[in-house]
Amino acid sequence: MGGSPVGDGTPSLDSFNASAAALVKRWKEIEVDDSLPDWTWKPCSKIGAPSEVEGYLALEGVYRDYGGSQEQIGENDNSDGADVVACDTWVQSCSDNVHVYDFHVVYSYSYKVPVLYFQGHRSDGQLLTLDEIKQHLPSNSLKVLSESKWTFITREEHPHLSRPWFTLHPCATSDWMKLLLEESKVAIEEQSLRYLSTWLSVVGQAVGLKMPLELHCNS
Repeated sequence: MGGSPVGDGTPSLDSFNASAAALVKRWKEIEVDDSLPDWTWKPCSKIGAPSEVEGYLALEGVYRDYGGSQEQIGENDNSDGADVVACDTWVQSCSDNVHVYDFHVVYSYSYKVPVLYFQGHRSDGQLLTLDEIKQHLPSNSLKVLSESKWTFITREEHPHLSRPWFTLHPCATSDWMKLLLEESKVAIEEQSLRYLSTWLSVVGQAVGLKMPLELHCNS
């Protein structure tokens, strides 16, 4: 299933699904940073039966260690009791500095474009607030969020999980995707398959999600 052309920047559901399958396949073929897990397809359920038509892309369990002021105990410290307490404190401090992120790509029937949903939590499972997420975003991501008119974050109910997630609002997505697709010198059918990888290379910058350049090379 190749889907329909996406020259106007708005893929059909079939095109979205075909592009999602192409991304999952390509991701497994290239060398990806060890810190990134695999993209997977999560089928939806209709009356208890899995649907091959509806679902979403998921990149779950992305760990980010933000470091801290903790220090390891030196090898020449002979205070056994102090070692145990200090090491336990250091391990706890390290744990507090690790955040785990989940990213979902969902097709929007309203805008007819993909939408990025995401959330982050600490190692103990406590969800991060938007302020906490922004506090640890790379400087270039903060710049994108502050300067771009279309990359603003809202909190909405996840259409498949029925729980509030952060999301990048999809306004103007079709406009800038149309421009990107027009600049790419590949066949229309190939544009459809590469739609999501191209889209993610842009929206990922706003949330600190780096996409490998190899993803855009011919297999």
